[in-house]
Amino acid sequence: MLRILRSGASASFAQGPFKIRRIRPGAIFGPDNDQAFGPFSVMDHANLDVGTVVRMHEHRNDEILSYMWRGKMVHEDSTGQAVSIGPRRLMMMNAGKSFWHEESTPDVPVEMLQIFIRPRNSDLPGQVQFFDRPDDSASGSWILIAAAEGEGAPLSIRQDVTVYDAHLRVGESIKIPHVEGLSQWLYVMDGEISIGGDSLQKGDAVTDFDDALPPVEAKMPTGLVLFLVNRNATASLLGTISGR
Repeated sequence: MLRILRSGASASFAQGPFKIRRIRPGAIFGPDNDQAFGPFSVMDHANLDVGTVVRMHEHRNDEILSYMWRGKMVHEDSTGQAVSIGPRRLMMMNAGKSFWHEESTPDVPVEMLQIFIRPRNSDLPGQVQFFDRPDDSASGSWILIAAAEGEGAPLSIRQDVTVYDAHLRVGESIKIPHVEGLSQWLYVMDGEISIGGDSLQKGDAVTDFDDALPPVEAKMPTGLVLFLVNRNATASLLGTISGR
């Protein structure tokens, strides 16, 4: 049975030019004590106006994927590097025992997802990774972004979670990847889709209790982000954001 989490069910807040809708992926199953989807704990759908600065701050025990949809952001961190990230360059911060970073948008506004995953163990080494992706803005196929270490993905997550995205034209249909033992959680980053007789728009998410998700059809130009999650994976609960 399809379970849908509508965008309006997530809390939103703003601080000056920084606006966030905080999504609890497990809320798709209804209220509980944690509202994480296994180790997939929190996702912020963020909009940052020009001039936003999120000052240097520390994360511990968060696996953080910065999925850029529009715009450009400058990332600075405790390794001393300053890197521009955007839709063609994505970033994974494996915070581990400690990792400090600062983000700013000096030139153009940004729309992005900040995705927080619980690592398999606490206090792993801190590190940062970047993925310079090809120009696949109208590919009509799934692009692998991140997966568990050793899976050959461009970005490594220290957890049993895989992340794909796809960009669809109007009228395009696509099947949803499915792996035995992993639960699908599909997010509409932009646009609108039809799935199993339901319509999902920007900010909506869908999963299924019992079966693999059916194919989707784009009703307008659409961006999708897919998570395949081992909901029974062992995970640290000590994350700055991802923890309980």
